[in-house]
Amino acid sequence: MYKIVKKRELNPTVTLMEVEAPAVAGKAQPGQFIILRVDAGGERIPLTIADFDRERGTVSIIFQIVGATTEKLNHRQEGDYIQDFVGPLGVPTHTEGLKKAAVVGGGVGCAIAYPVAKKLYEQGCEVHSIVGFRSRELVILEREFEAVSRRLCRMSDDGSFGEKGLVTDALRGLIESGEKYDRVIAIGPLIMMKFVCKLTKEFDIPTTVSMNPIMIDGTGMCGGCRLSLIRDGRRVTKFACVDGPDFDGFEVDFDEAMARGSMYRDFERHAHEETCNLFKGVENHA
Repeated sequence: MYKIVKKRELNPTVTLMEVEAPAVAGKAQPGQFIILRVDAGGERIPLTIADFDRERGTVSIIFQIVGATTEKLNHRQEGDYIQDFVGPLGVPTHTEGLKKAAVVGGGVGCAIAYPVAKKLYEQGCEVHSIVGFRSRELVILEREFEAVSRRLCRMSDDGSFGEKGLVTDALRGLIESGEKYDRVIAIGPLIMMKFVCKLTKEFDIPTTVSMNPIMIDGTGMCGGCRLSLIRDGRRVTKFACVDGPDFDGFEVDFDEAMARGSMYRDFERHAHEETCNLFKGVENHA
């Protein structure tokens, strides 16, 4: 059992939890993830490690409430426990040797982008961060990005936060103004990462993306998290849990990944509604 030592609402649908997990905290690196179960009968879900404190033995996770399990998790409070918290899993983000990098985060993907930006900053890399949200009320980790970024571009769909537009608009502006990056690291919705890669390929800038497909066991056994890469004209199958979650963005078949990612959307929505109704019933009965 793993104790929740801190809980904070970042926006109406996104929550941060700091969990007591010394073994995971002792080995965690940016880019890696954990798999948890809220209770003994719950499903396994992957969540990226947003931060860690080796001295305190804690790991921070940030999750968006979209399905039954994240709804259950969000009902846990400080002092409560999580059944399972396994990790760190996956390959850490490669940051060594980078002198200047652009980190692009979209929506809740900023929770994954921030620890990468932080590690780059701590290694002496010049970090330019671009963060995008639908609106100001959905913004997360703004101050944290400010602390580790030489430049921070804020974008929103409706113009209520920073400039109105897409993260690709800001990235193009930086590149065309003369900024030269060793690498761009993009983390967010698949459609966002697809168009970031389309842009960076135009300027021949190596680009890393973080993939979060359907995942069950986290060990490469189930095959649920398989991805197709197009490498040297050939289709290559990789597994996000053991080969990733980071991949060369120029190789990822984003169209296939988006199709697979939407397969269970209706089921997820239905499960979320049932779970919400269950909690409402318990609260009304109490």
